[in-house]
Parts: sequence; C-alpha cells; structure tokens
Amino acid sequence: MAGKVERPGSASALAASFIVRWPTGAKLLLILSIALLPLAIIAVFATLQTTRNADTEARADLRLASTESSRAMTIELIGDMTALRSTVNALAGDAQDAPSCARAKGVFAQQSASGTLFVIFNRQGKVLCGTPFPGARRVAMLAKGAAVNARIQPAHGLSLGVAADRRGMFGAAFFPTGFLAGISHPSAFAHRYELTLIQDKRRLTIDGLPRESALERRTTNRTDLGIADLALEMQVRSTPITSSLVIALLLPLLMWAAAAIVSWFVVDRLLVRPLRELRANMAALTPGEEPDPALLRALPAQEIRELGDTFRALTRTVALHEAGLAEGLVRQTRLTREVHHRVKNNLQVISSLINLHARSARTPDASQAYASIQRRVDALAVVHRNHFAEMEENRGLGLRPVISELATNIRATAPEGSKLGIALDLDPYFVSQDIAVPVAFLVTELVELALSCDPQAQLRISLKPAPGLEDRAILRVSSSALGESEALGTRLRERYGRVIEDLSRQLRAPMDYDPAKGSYAISIAVVGRE
Repeated sequence: MAGKVERPGSASALAASFIVRWPTGAKLLLILSIALLPLAIIAVFATLQTTRNADTEARADLRLASTESSRAMTIELIGDMTALRSTVNALAGDAQDAPSCARAKGVFAQQSASGTLFVIFNRQGKVLCGTPFPGARRVAMLAKGAAVNARIQPAHGLSLGVAADRRGMFGAAFFPTGFLAGISHPSAFAHRYELTLIQDKRRLTIDGLPRESALERRTTNRTDLGIADLALEMQVRSTPITSSLVIALLLPLLMWAAAAIVSWFVVDRLLVRPLRELRANMAALTPGEEPDPALLRALPAQEIRELGDTFRALTRTVALHEAGLAEGLVRQTRLTREVHHRVKNNLQVISSLINLHARSARTPDASQAYASIQRRVDALAVVHRNHFAEMEENRGLGLRPVISELATNIRATAPEGSKLGIALDLDPYFVSQDIAVPVAFLVTELVELALSCDPQAQLRISLKPAPGLEDRAILRVSSSALGESEALGTRLRERYGRVIEDLSRQLRAPMDYDPAKGSYAISIAVVGRE
C-alpha cells in the first residue's frame, strides 16, 4: 500500500515551506534558542536545587542538634530519676534511712540552684525526704512498676514520678524550664531554634523562636525521649524567599536570551560561513592535491586560515606517516616475536640446567632445593609461553590453561613416593601478565607449602567469580595440609609467610586464610572471561 502523500496545501507543508524560506541567520537563531533553552531551565532548577540543598543541610544540622539535645536531656533525667528511685527503694525498706536521703539531696544539689525539686513520700502523703511541690503526689502515684511517669506543667516545667519496688513509697522530681533549656542546649549549633517538650496535647516551650513574618518557613524535627510518652521537638527557620532568590531564578532566562543572540552572531559570522567555504575547498580536492593558498587567505577568521594551513600540511605528511607507521609496525612485531622467542629459549635452558644439576645432587635436601627452584622457573615459563600464545588475540592471558599446566609440572617434580593430588575447578578468566606472574608464583608457593607439611597432600585449586564484582575473581587454594598446625606455622615463619605476603601485595589484595578449612583465598583483577 502506498504511503500517504501530503497535499501542497496542507498545514504541515505550508509550515515547512515557510521555514525553508527563512534566512540562515534566523534559522540559526531559532536553533540556538532551542538548544540553549534547556541550559536556562537547568540553571533555574540548579538555583532551586541550591535552595533545596541549603534546606537539606539545615535539616541535617537540625537532626544532629535535635538528637544531641534529646540525648543530653534523656541522660540527665534518667540519671536523676535512677538516683531518686534508689533512694525511694531504700526508704521503702527503712523510712529512717537518713544517709539515703542525704545522697538524694547531694544528687539534686547542683540542679536545685535552677529550681529543680524532689520529694519522697509514703502512701499517706507523709514527706520523708526532699521538698514537696504542686502535682508531685499526682505524678508519682500514677507510676507503675519500673516505668517513670511524666507530666508536663505548661509554662512551668516537667514533673517526673517513680514508685518503689515495694508498694507504699513514691518519689517525684520537678525540672523547671530554665534547667531543661540548659541541659538541652546543643553545642556548636549556630542557628536560632525553638525547643518544645511534647506529651500528647501538652506542650512546654523550652526555648522560644518568635515568627518574623507570616510567610516564614520552618523545618521541624521530633525525637522521642524514651521517658513515658515524652518527645522533644526542635524547629529552625528555613531559607526565606527573598528578592535576590527571585532575581537568581529570572537571571538564567535573561542569560539564555543574550547567549542565543551572541552565539548566533559569533557562529554565523565567524565560524559557519568560513567553515562552509573551507569544507567546500577541501571536498573539491583529489588525493595528492593541496588547498589553494589564495582561497585560504580569503577566509575572514585567522584561526580558520591557520586550520586551512594545517590541512595543507596534513595532506603532505599523512601519506608519509602512514607508510612509516606500517613499516614500523611490521618491524616492531618482528622484534617482539624475536624477544619472546629468546626469553622462552632462555627459560628452557635454565630449566634444563637446573634439571641436570638436580640429577647429580648427592643429598635429598639438595635435590629438593633444585626441585623447588625448578618449580618457580617452570611457573614463569608457563606464564610467558601462554602470554606469547595469546599475543595475537590481545584478550589477556587465560588463567585456566596456565594453572592447569602449572599443576602438571608440579606433579611431575614432586618428590619420589609422594602421592600429591591437585584437583582443579577453574572458570575461564583472562588476566594481564602483571597479574598472571604473581598468581603462578602464589599457586606454586602454596602447593609447595602444603607438600612440605604433608607429602601426601591433596589440594583443590578453584577460580570463581567475586560476589557482586565483574572485574574480580576469587583464587582459592585449599588442603587439609594447610590447616593450622605447628609444622605449618614453622614453615610460614621461616620462609613461606614472607613470600606469600609479598605476592599478595603485588596482587594488591589481602590474603584471606581460613585455618579451620586449610584455605588461602585472594581476590584478583581480571580483564574478561570466555
């Protein structure tokens, strides 16, 4: 079915033809205005976000200050009421216990200067210690068990009451507003604030903050004290909406309009036209030709004239550089292959020499030393051989073939009579050579450590993904021979511990040792997997 064809008189066709007839400058101004409008909108939102950030910081400071005030008030009140409860319990056992009453007076002595009072009385209302105050009996008689009862006395302060563990003895304390303001003042809080103690519908203003205007905004934070049903509410003034803020919101729109006009002039007069001319000149060139210097000198912008001169220089040198690069690449590839071939041969010669000397060794210790050295040379040779094989693909060095070949070599060089067993569970990860070399040496050291502790050691080497990390893998070597033992500790102190620690530093990761499972594990960086 044929597509729908717009009629010449349709609205969209008329709009398109109208825009086509616009001069290029008008089109450019329209495009730049549309392009810069998001920046103006972003600037406006950035200004609003700055205000929100200020409010967020104020809320964060408010939470910290509110938490500090509530903690200080809770600690002070609970401490005083704990001491009062101790005295109440003492007098419940012995109503004539004068030392207990004296201790309670000592606890409240410092607070008494600010108007704090306490009283202890029996069920009949007889005062046994302290000074009675209005509402003391009511708040104390309602206390149940170990809980502290509280009652706000608006415009005056806070009353707290406790009951003895044994029925019949009660205590109450009164904390005036001035005392509560002193103990709840947050340190290093520069903002003015309003602090209110709340219990159900009762409110006690500890520190007041009068409103400056009807449009004033405030931020509030409430924290439970954990005493009865008391809560502490703190308020601070939020960032006000001022004329400077309004100007800051409108300024991005004015800047948008000015930037669109200036950008149109600069781009059209100094960049678009000269670049269009330069492009036409460059497009007309054929391979081997150079731009006409007279045409380049006619361009109005000095920078674009210099760009044209640069194009002329580039056309002369590109061909020469391409030829030189191709020749250098061939030469460098040949040299790299030769170096790797020689290194591989040298490692093979060293391994053969060590093997010849090992055969002529006169003592088992000497043979074991040669075998230990040969294992490390073999580890380096395995890494180098696999690295050379992977050079053409440039995807990294595969750890699975490296560790598999390394395990085979270690089994071959194990002492006679040894029943060394190595089980492999390796995911196909690729690593750089800087990682492969210490990994090969680390596996060799751990296998040899297990072999030195138990010639019949059975090991398991695994390479698995690191949880939650795509560029890391976990290399784990485990064996019962690597479990915590005196022999293992001796060998770690004598040699292996320092070597393993140095290799873990090269891998830039801590070595994780599980003595119960006999397991060494380390996280290594990988470049990919099959």
